[in-house]
Amino acid sequence: MKSDLPKVLHRVANRPMISHLLDALSAISSERTVVVVAPGMTELAEAVAPADTAVQTEALGTGHAVLAARDKMADFTGDVLVLFGDTPLLTAETMQDMLMARRAAENPAVVVLGFRPDDPAEYGRLVTAADGGLEAIVEFKDASDAQREIGLCNAGIMAIDGNHLFPLLDAVGNDNANGEYYLTDIVELARDRGLRCAVVEAADPVEVMGVNSRAQLAEAEAAMQARLRHRAMAGGVTMTDPETVWLSADTQIGRDVIIGPNVVFGTGVTIADNVEIRAFCHIDQAEVASGAVIGPFARLRPGAKLERDVHVGNFVEIKQALVEEGAKVNHLTYIGDARIGSRANIGAGTITCNYDGFFKDLTDIGADAFIGSNTSLVAPVKIGDGATVGAGSVITSDVEPDALAVARGRQKSISGWASAFRKRRKAEKDAARAQKS
Repeated sequence: MKSDLPKVLHRVANRPMISHLLDALSAISSERTVVVVAPGMTELAEAVAPADTAVQTEALGTGHAVLAARDKMADFTGDVLVLFGDTPLLTAETMQDMLMARRAAENPAVVVLGFRPDDPAEYGRLVTAADGGLEAIVEFKDASDAQREIGLCNAGIMAIDGNHLFPLLDAVGNDNANGEYYLTDIVELARDRGLRCAVVEAADPVEVMGVNSRAQLAEAEAAMQARLRHRAMAGGVTMTDPETVWLSADTQIGRDVIIGPNVVFGTGVTIADNVEIRAFCHIDQAEVASGAVIGPFARLRPGAKLERDVHVGNFVEIKQALVEEGAKVNHLTYIGDARIGSRANIGAGTITCNYDGFFKDLTDIGADAFIGSNTSLVAPVKIGDGATVGAGSVITSDVEPDALAVARGRQKSISGWASAFRKRRKAEKDAARAQKS
C-alpha cells in the first residue's frame, strides 16, 4: 500500500477494512475473535479492541499465522472461521453459510469458500468429487490443463472444526519454494486422515475481493458503495443519480427520502423519513428529522441537528447547532455553536461569530426571530423570541423578545455629489491626457 498505516486499517466506506469483518462477526454472534498481527502493530491492536490479538513474530505463511493464535484458542473446540482482514466485502450471510456447512450431517472437518470469477486467471482451483465434497486445492502453477478449466476458485477463507484445526496445522510442512506454511495444505492432510472436506460457493465473487494496493482499495470502495446504494434504495430511498451518491457504512436513511446527485455522507449520519437532500450536499455526523429540505450545496458538519420541516439552502454551513422545527436558513450562511428557534428565519449572508481565537461560545436565536441579511452575531449573544435584527447589523449584545435591533452606521445622502464627482474626475483625466500629448 506504500503507507505507514497497516493495510487493514485503510478505509472502505469510511470504516477500516477489518472493522467490516468484525461487524459481520458480531452479526453471527461469534464467541471469540482473535486478530493475528505483525510485531509492533499497536495501532491495529487498539483499533480491533475488544477483540483479542496474537502476534505472528515472523511472516511464514497463512498456516503459520493461524498457529500464532494457538495460545488464545487453546481451550476452544468449536468451529473456527479463518478470515482475511483485507476482504471487507465478505458478508455475515456467507460466514453463516460456511458454519452451517461445517455443522451439516456429513460433518466435514474443513469447509473452504469458493468463488467463480469472470476470469479465473491464476487463482488456485477447487477440485470437487461427484458428491460435492472437496478433494483438493490445486495451485494454478501445479494444475493440469483439465484442472485449469475448472471455474471454481479458492478464496482462502475457511471454516474448520476446532478439534482438528491445530493437529492439522502441526502436520503442515514448509518444503516449498518460499519455505512457508500454507493453510491450504490442511485439506490434503485432512483427506489423508479420512476426514471429509467441503466447499461453499460465494453468491457474489466480489465478496472475496482482497485489497493489496491503492487501486484495489478503490475497486473495493466502488463495490461497497454499490452495495450500500442498493440497500438504501431497496429500503425506500430515491437517488436520481445513484453512482454519484457516496455513503458511509453506518449511514442511516429512512423511507421516502430523495437524494440528488453528488451528495456525500460522512460517518454518523441519520436521516429520517420524507427528507429531500438536493445536489452537491456534504453531511457528516449530523441528524436530520422528517420533512427537512437540504441544499443544494449545503454542508452539515458534526453536531448539526435539524428538527422537523427545517429548510437549509444553498451554500449554508451548519456545525454543532440545533435548528428547531420549521426554521429556515436558506442562503449563504454559517451557523456554528448555536440554537435556531422554531420558525425563525435567517437571512442571506448571516454568520455566527462563534470563535474568539481561544473559546467557542453559543449564539441563541429564539422562536419566530427574523435575522436580516448580512448580519454578524458575535457570541455569546441571545436573540429573543420574535425579535428582528436589521440587515447589515453586527450584534454584540442580547436582543430582548419582540424588539428591533439595528447595529450599523446611519445612512447619509448628499444631493448632487455623484454628478459633481464625475465632472471633477473627468476634467482631471482630460488634463492628464493633454499634458502627455
